[in-house]
Amino acid sequence: MSPDTLLAQSPALPTPDIEYGQLSPMLIVFGVAVAGVLVESFLPRRARYTSHLVLSLGGLAAAFVAVVLLAGTRSSAVMGAVIIDGPTLFLQGTILLVSIPAILLIAERGLDRMRVSAGVAVSAGRATADAAVVADAFAPQAAALPGSAAEREAEEAGAAQTEVFPLTLLAIGGMLLFPAAGDLLTIFVALEVLSLPLYLLCGLARRRRLLSQEAALKYFLLGAFSSAFFLYGVALLYGYAGTVQLAGIADTVADGSGNEGMALIGTGLLAVGLLFKVGAVPFHSWIPDVYQGAPTSITAFMAAATKIAAFGAMLRIFYVALPGLRDDWRPMLWVVAILTMVIGAVLAVTQTDVKRMLAYSSIAHAGFILTGLIAANDAGLSSTMFYLLAYGFSTLGAFAVVTLVRDSDGEVTEMSRWAGVGRRSPLVGVVFALFLLAFAGIPLTSGFVGKFAVFQAAIEGGATPLVLVGVVSSAIAAFFYVRVIVLMFFSEPRDDAPTVVIPSVLTTAAVSVSVVVTIVLGILPQTALDIADRAAVFVR
Repeated sequence: MSPDTLLAQSPALPTPDIEYGQLSPMLIVFGVAVAGVLVESFLPRRARYTSHLVLSLGGLAAAFVAVVLLAGTRSSAVMGAVIIDGPTLFLQGTILLVSIPAILLIAERGLDRMRVSAGVAVSAGRATADAAVVADAFAPQAAALPGSAAEREAEEAGAAQTEVFPLTLLAIGGMLLFPAAGDLLTIFVALEVLSLPLYLLCGLARRRRLLSQEAALKYFLLGAFSSAFFLYGVALLYGYAGTVQLAGIADTVADGSGNEGMALIGTGLLAVGLLFKVGAVPFHSWIPDVYQGAPTSITAFMAAATKIAAFGAMLRIFYVALPGLRDDWRPMLWVVAILTMVIGAVLAVTQTDVKRMLAYSSIAHAGFILTGLIAANDAGLSSTMFYLLAYGFSTLGAFAVVTLVRDSDGEVTEMSRWAGVGRRSPLVGVVFALFLLAFAGIPLTSGFVGKFAVFQAAIEGGATPLVLVGVVSSAIAAFFYVRVIVLMFFSEPRDDAPTVVIPSVLTTAAVSVSVVVTIVLGILPQTALDIADRAAVFVR
C-alpha cells in the first residue's frame, strides 16, 4: 500500500481551536515585545528609548483593559492548555498593574542630571557639582568585559541599553501565562519564558559589573537546576496519571488508580521548582546575591512580579491538580513555611546592606504567603491573592526609594551610611518608613490587612500553630524594620553620608503609585478583598 493511500485512510487530526479573545492579554504583551525587537533592529538609536517606553506602557495598559473585559469568564482555551477563570484574571491584572510602575523604574535615565534634594547637604569635602551622580542603571555595552576599553568607549559615546524593554515584556508575558496554565507542560514553558529574560537582565548593571554578572550566573545555574527538578516531577506525574492536564491528574488522584508513591515523589519535585521561584527556604540561597547584584529596578520588578506569578502557579497546581493529596503535601509545606518565616526574619536582622535586608524580608514574606496557600480553602485562595497584590506594590516602592540614595559611585546600600537620611530628606525617609511598616504588618497599611487575611484563613484551615510561628516571625521582622527607621531619623549623619536625588517624573510616579496603593489597601481594603473573594474560584 502506497504512502499516499495510507495517508488518505488515516483519521484526520483534530484542528485546535484558538480562542484569541481569551488569550488577548498575553498576546498583546508578547506582540509588543516582538515589536520592541523590531524597534531595536530598524529604528535609529536616538529614537529607540521613546518608542520602547510608549510601546511598553501602551501595551501593558491595553493588556490590563483586556483583562478587565474578560472579567467573569470561566473557560479553557487552546484545548485546555490555558485556563481563564477568576484567579487567572486577578493575578494577571495584578502582574500588569505592578509591571507598569516597574517599567517606569527601568526607563529611568535622568538621575545623572538630577539636582540634590532640597535640604540635603553635600557631604563634607565634596563640591556641590559632585552632587550630581551618574546613575544610568544598565551597562552601556553588555557584551564588553567590565573595565575594558570597549566598555569605556561605549560609556563615553553615551550608549544606553534599550533591549531591556523587550526583555522585560517577554518576562511579563511568561508571568501572565504561568498562573493561567492548564497543564504541566504549559507551566514549564511559562516558567522558562519568564526566567530566561530575567537571567540576562540581572547581569546588566552599569555599576558593580562583576557583582551583577555573578548574580546572573548564580541565578541561571540554580534556576536551570530547579527547572530540571520541575521537569522530572512532570515526568513522574505523567507516568502516574497518563496525562499532564491538571484536571486529569486530579481525576486520577480521586480514583486512586495510580501508583501513589510516584505521585508523591512527582509532587515533591514540582514543589522544588516552584519554591525556588518564590524564594522559600531551603531553596532561597540565590535571593540575597541576585537581589543585591542585579540593577535595582530589575530587582524591584523581580521581587514583585515574579513572586505573584510563581505563587499563582503553585495555587493552581495544589488546589486544582492535587487537592486529593492534601494530607500529604500540607505537612511538607508546613515545614517549608516555618523555616522560611523564621530563617528569613532572623537572617534579615544580621544584614548590613539595605538590598540584602529587603531580600531576606522577601524570603520571610514568602513564608507568610505560604501560610495562606496551606489553608487549602477558599479563604486561603482569596487572602493569598490579596497579599500578593499588597506586597507587590510595597516591595516595588521600597526598592524604588533605594535608587534615590546615592553618592559619586552610584547607589548607596550600606545600611550604616543611611544614618540621618530621614532627617536630611524627610519625604524620602517617611516614604521608605511607610513601606517598612507595611512589611512589618503595622495597622493602617496594606501589609497588616494581608497578614491578617492569610492568618485568619490558616486558622480556618486548621493551621493555628503555623499562625503562631508567623506572629513570632512578624515580631522579629518588626525589629529590623524599626531599626532602619530609627537609623534614618534618630542617628547623626556620617561624614561620608550619601545624597538623596530628586527623582524624575518616572520614578516619582512609580513611588507615588506604590504609596497610594499601600495606604488605600490598608485603610479601605474591602473593595479589593471583595474582588479577591469573587475571583477565588478555579475552573476544574
